[in-house]
Amino acid sequence: MVADYSYFGGAESFSEGRSPRRTAVPRPTAKDDGQSYPGPPQDPSDFLWLMTEEPHRTRRQAIMKAHPEVTKLMGHEPLTKYVVFFVVSLQVAVAVSLRHYSPWSPWFIFCAYAIGGTANHNLFLAIHEITHNLAFKGVKANKALAVFANLPIGIPYSAAFKKYHIEHHKFLGEDGVDTDLPSRLELLVLNNVFGKVFFATFQILFYALRPGIVRSQELTQWHFINLAVQLVFDYVLVKTFGVRPLIYLLASSFFAGSLHPLAGHFIAEHYLWDGLEQETYSYYGPLNILAYNVGYHNEHHDFPSVAWTRLPALRALAPEFYDTIPSHPSWPMVIVNFIRDKEVGIFARVKRLSKESQRAMAANVDKKHDPVEQ
Repeated sequence: MVADYSYFGGAESFSEGRSPRRTAVPRPTAKDDGQSYPGPPQDPSDFLWLMTEEPHRTRRQAIMKAHPEVTKLMGHEPLTKYVVFFVVSLQVAVAVSLRHYSPWSPWFIFCAYAIGGTANHNLFLAIHEITHNLAFKGVKANKALAVFANLPIGIPYSAAFKKYHIEHHKFLGEDGVDTDLPSRLELLVLNNVFGKVFFATFQILFYALRPGIVRSQELTQWHFINLAVQLVFDYVLVKTFGVRPLIYLLASSFFAGSLHPLAGHFIAEHYLWDGLEQETYSYYGPLNILAYNVGYHNEHHDFPSVAWTRLPALRALAPEFYDTIPSHPSWPMVIVNFIRDKEVGIFARVKRLSKESQRAMAANVDKKHDPVEQ
């Protein structure tokens, strides 16, 4: 591949004028020493379009061949439901205790950010874990627990999230199907420093609104159950303790998906860094303890049936697969670097044509070469 030096702003090498490398390699190799840049900066005018298959299926097969005992790590985690009950109880208790404080008071805002933002982000990731049926053996029990975990978030979303997230795993990077991907409009409007600040501040709104715009889904009974239970909970809370506890919960959800240390994982997981074409990154730092080990994201995508408590064991089982690929050393710095680095932005995502688009393209090619049509 011939490097396009127009992306370098006058520099004459891959490293000259570039910011320090943002990702780290736990076990450096000849292919990637963890210090130098594996490739040139990405073209900021478009996403990185690939024709290759997403990497997780291939790595999963390789790990299962090398370590067949990995299947022993699969299965639900009984501890999850107790963590969910504790965090839901904590949030309701804090919300009620703040009913006499003004929502504009420093104490109210501090609690909403520090306690509520952390707790509700934990519940976001509890719902993520439960979506993979990893809290109970049965599907209905998992869906019911997800509805319960949704309560302190204030807005019903657990039922809709399940289908969108399963598609994210099955069709990673497929344009128009994987709703985790930024849209073309986001690329055009937010592809600058101010746009990245706006995106990082209001991440929660993008993840809440984008799926319904890009790819609507058919409503099921669980969508209505989720909606009804949430409305009843919100009504009882306001009727009994006033509107301030609900304001606290909604503010907690906003902060959880804004400029919060845990929210760095939204950007860390699938944005491209350091000239790499690697579309999934892990993080192995201490914030995982508050986030259901979602930082073990390569491990999670490789084996979605391995529960959060056993993801570190999966990494330890196959270090030759995980410790040799770049990962993020810090979630908070991911947000900072996303905003200030010109080499990363809304454009820094891998996209693939959906299967439907590929079929349509193939049909058009066949039609052009069909002598009957000509």
